[in-house]
Amino acid sequence: MAGRERLICASAELVDGGDGVRFEVTRQGEGLPAFVVRWRARAFAYINECQHQSTELDWNAGDFFDESKLYLMCATHGAIYEPDSGLCVAGPCHGARLAAVEVSERDGGVFCAEDE
Repeated sequence: MAGRERLICASAELVDGGDGVRFEVTRQGEGLPAFVVRWRARAFAYINECQHQSTELDWNAGDFFDESKLYLMCATHGAIYEPDSGLCVAGPCHGARLAAVEVSERDGGVFCAEDE
């Protein structure tokens, strides 16, 4: 990643299939809600917006995974997304993808670029 980065959270805050951490990113001068989760030992981040309708995914703040802890799920209409690709595999926006946010993990922290 080029440019300045900022800390989103400590790596230890993310547990595989557990709660995610919400944060904000700037794209084209606009602040957008985003989140990061851990899936199979890696951190994945996305804009917090369902591709079916412009609503945030989490049931409660940070609660992105379905009951099986295998997929991300939109609380509003039940769209199901793969945690590692953001691909919608079931629901009203099947085949669409969540907008990815590039993150890196090092020195005990999860970082993202200040602006994308």
